[in-house]
Amino acid sequence: MEARPPPPSQPAQSAGEREKKGEKKKMKRKSIAGKMTVAILLVASGTFCLSSAAQGRAEAYRCGNTYTDRPCEGGRPVKVDDARTDADRRASEAGTQRAEARADQLERIRLSEEKEAYERSRRSAHEARQAAINERRLASSEQLARARAQKLSAEPHKSSARFSGSADGKQASAPGEGGKKKKRKSAGSSVG
Repeated sequence: MEARPPPPSQPAQSAGEREKKGEKKKMKRKSIAGKMTVAILLVASGTFCLSSAAQGRAEAYRCGNTYTDRPCEGGRPVKVDDARTDADRRASEAGTQRAEARADQLERIRLSEEKEAYERSRRSAHEARQAAINERRLASSEQLARARAQKLSAEPHKSSARFSGSADGKQASAPGEGGKKKKRKSAGSSVG
């Protein structure tokens, strides 16, 4: 590959100038890293000092019905040092762990019961909707059947050739014995 000449907007740099810039960047990085290290150490030491100071200051004051770490007017100092033995502390921690385990167990039981109750409620609501739909379908089919029956009873029925009796109780004529049949006009004939 051929080396490209620098763009006309930038002046050409010599090797010495590039080397100086590289050294400046390295120095800048080193100084930033050093400053960061010092800052981290200061923060860590400050945190350690504050936590040790807070542990040494175990005073609390009762001001009316509240407790505070600052003295107040009419407030009384309260002793807050833990006077329990190691055995007492271990027993207390074990009791706390048992109580937490029982609370977790009771929460799981409660959640499962709530889930079951929700499922029962959802199923009963679904069944109620289905029953209502079925009831509406039955009512509409009964109404349709009544309407059909009423329509059929209201319409006069034409007597057919197979019908042996007439509506007024007289004997009907046998098939083939009666009046002439009317001829139908054919679709091809035109009257005119």
